[in-house]
Amino acid sequence: MTNRGGDILKRVAVLGGTFDPIHHGHLAAAELVADRYELDRVLFMPNRVPPHKPGHEISPAEDRYLMAVLATNSNPRFVVSRLELDREGPSYTLDTLRSLRAQLGPDCVIYFILGADAVLEIATWHEAQAVLREGRFIAVHRPGYDLERLSSVIGPAGMAHIEPLALPELDISSTDLRERVMTGQSIRYLTPEPVADYVRRRGLYQAHAMIISRS
Repeated sequence: MTNRGGDILKRVAVLGGTFDPIHHGHLAAAELVADRYELDRVLFMPNRVPPHKPGHEISPAEDRYLMAVLATNSNPRFVVSRLELDREGPSYTLDTLRSLRAQLGPDCVIYFILGADAVLEIATWHEAQAVLREGRFIAVHRPGYDLERLSSVIGPAGMAHIEPLALPELDISSTDLRERVMTGQSIRYLTPEPVADYVRRRGLYQAHAMIISRS
């Protein structure tokens, strides 16, 4: 994989998730990591079938992909990847990292950005030890987060593959945005305006609200 100018990418990070919808918290984390680690690219990787959310209703893959594109297209370091969307079956991180390694070559440093709380669950992932060997993990967390809790779960061997990084306080979540839409509240300034407009035009999350109102 190369830059638009044809240069070989040397440092890349993956930010995966359902992005249902993508918001400023995702973008701020990606920008901070890109600056701190001098990255060539941050690959936003929407999940096709998130294995950690079995039975969880999510918006159609194409809607989530297009919202991510709308949110990131003004930043030349941000790219939305279809790797997991176009692959059949659950979106296992191990498969993703190995596919990227094959594309990027052995000399590219690949980081994987995770919330610190998500790292606590890494031991339950598909082939967790192999996942840790495939890349370097950046555990983003809020100032004051108890990193001892992370170490106690992952252990010294796991922590050797994980680099904690404190983020500025920005308390936004996709769950909160969906709930705001369901209850008729604005999501302006919580997500890029093109994403908020897309949600309005497509009527996303309204169906969820109808299901809840009938239950």
